[in-house]
Amino acid sequence: MKKYFFLTIFSFLLITNCDKKSSEETAEAPDTFVADNYTKQEVDIEMRDGIKLHTTIYSPKDTSKKYPILMQRTPYSSAPYGEGKLKTKIGPNIHLMKEGNIIVYQDVRGRWMSEGVYDNMRAYIPNKKENQSDEVSDTYDTIDWLVKNVENNNGNVGTWGISYPGHYATVSTIDAHPALKAASPQACIGDFFFDDFHHNGAFLLSYFRAISLFGTYKDTPTDSAWYSFPKMNTQDQYQFFLDKGPLKNLNEYFQYDKLDVAGTEKKDRIDDFFWKEIVEHPNYDSVWKSKGIIQHLDKVPSSVATMIVGGWFDAEDLYGPLETYKAIEKHGKENYNTLVFGPWDHGKWARNTVKNTVGNYYFGDSISLKFQSEIETKFFNHFLKGEGDKNSGLPEAYVFDSGKLEWKSYDSWPPENATKESWYLSDNQKLTTDKISNSAIKFISDVKRPVPYSEDIKTVFTPRKYMTDDQRFAARRPDVLVFETDVLTEDYTLAGDILAKLKVATTGTAADWIVKVIDVHPADVEENNEGLQDHLKMSNYHLMVRSEVLRGRFRNSFENPEPFVPNKKTDLNIKLQDVFHTFKKGHKLQIQVQSTWFPLIDLNPQTYVDNIYKADEKDFKTQTHTVFTDSSIEFSILK
Repeated sequence: MKKYFFLTIFSFLLITNCDKKSSEETAEAPDTFVADNYTKQEVDIEMRDGIKLHTTIYSPKDTSKKYPILMQRTPYSSAPYGEGKLKTKIGPNIHLMKEGNIIVYQDVRGRWMSEGVYDNMRAYIPNKKENQSDEVSDTYDTIDWLVKNVENNNGNVGTWGISYPGHYATVSTIDAHPALKAASPQACIGDFFFDDFHHNGAFLLSYFRAISLFGTYKDTPTDSAWYSFPKMNTQDQYQFFLDKGPLKNLNEYFQYDKLDVAGTEKKDRIDDFFWKEIVEHPNYDSVWKSKGIIQHLDKVPSSVATMIVGGWFDAEDLYGPLETYKAIEKHGKENYNTLVFGPWDHGKWARNTVKNTVGNYYFGDSISLKFQSEIETKFFNHFLKGEGDKNSGLPEAYVFDSGKLEWKSYDSWPPENATKESWYLSDNQKLTTDKISNSAIKFISDVKRPVPYSEDIKTVFTPRKYMTDDQRFAARRPDVLVFETDVLTEDYTLAGDILAKLKVATTGTAADWIVKVIDVHPADVEENNEGLQDHLKMSNYHLMVRSEVLRGRFRNSFENPEPFVPNKKTDLNIKLQDVFHTFKKGHKLQIQVQSTWFPLIDLNPQTYVDNIYKADEKDFKTQTHTVFTDSSIEFSILK
């Protein structure tokens, strides 16, 4: 049970569509389909530097024709291992499995049954010397071996993956092997300072339990888990982290030799190399920059078609797919590059459930199923089995309006006719199109009572449902500022990025700033959502459409942080990721501004220290923050 624990808890079963059976599922292939129609081969492919990567190949038993190769490289195990042990679902979706493709899974370097030592978001080396390797060369060498050694392949290769495997799909496109014709990075990590474990420099404390998965050292192949997860012994993560205090008090969870941590010097020891990397590199320095992949997407050749897939409500990887699409679009004017964004949380487009919900909010039926059959399958078939030209029949941008609950197709993203429009954070909780005053609105940010990111009492592995959570619980706190339009008399559609242009001050020298965009539903809305938590109603539901944090020290530079001058009015811009959402007639558009979001992000001491990961209890101070009413929110809108 232990060795597959992570695959269950971190939901990467989504990748292979291994959902629990329910009455909502469509008819699927029987669990024996793979065994009946495929043969499995496990090989160790040698890379240019001599390291061997464990690779599992599923080939159709029907050898009367040639097939493309669809490959996923993963840090999450290509299990099951051993002769006669097969996955029950393979490939990106059931259609591509049934139609017949050569499906390949590979354990990346240093993970599971592959040799070498793992490097989290291993840096790309642009000008490699002979026998020097990175993930780009590992992918190239693997594809080269596969097309030369796997029987009945047609010479065309595609890559796909969700989350971290999505990152490896992105990697495959850089300096790509000539046989690579199509890649679909999905919920792909782009940069660890802005994805997953950080958001604009703030540490995602809610990811605490995932640290050891990536940072426990291993240098020999294994089919069993070599890491273990921190035991929190609570169902209340808010109270757990509040009681723990400063981040440095978490160091003891990343000491794997079971040290006596009674002494101060032993409490500071860190064995987990990922946690140590985070602690020792609080700013966007050369370590984080080298691991980012977005800046290298000018090296994607036009011979590789890309389809970037993401979810508007993906709490884990929203930055990555949007920035991946935009970077390829910017640099590859001749590239086939398409974007698909739906009303999904992390990887939900790979599920086989009919009912599409995120948290409490219902978006419609069969959305994921139609994506798999009408978009994903069509993409891979066109470029791996079909003509392979740019006439795929798919739109440039296929995006779901999460307010109107409908798909739209555009020739570009954001749409060419999108324009900018600003709203001001005015007095009396008003959101206005004109700047009415230059007042100062103050609130107390108490480090002993931070604003929770969810009203649920829970301990989760990584957060998800908060992305659509009802925000009434936050709107009713005195340390959350609320600004709201009048009831809308016509539909108002946001399509593209959002920029919060705040004017702020603080009595301290440090602060975080969080901005949330919220769709306030009418009081008389129909109560037709059977999936709501019992204490909620759709009446006046405050749907969070988008949210983001900026660690205030990085307001001018992520590389060179700086303190606030106490009580000085200061400009601070927060970029919120793209949305496609219509605030319908009869609804209201609301903005919330706050300074804590706990324990989604770690607690800012609110006094400036060089490294928050090493801050002491005495550094944490309650402060009074100010938002000025010449602050504004710039939207990208469609009229």
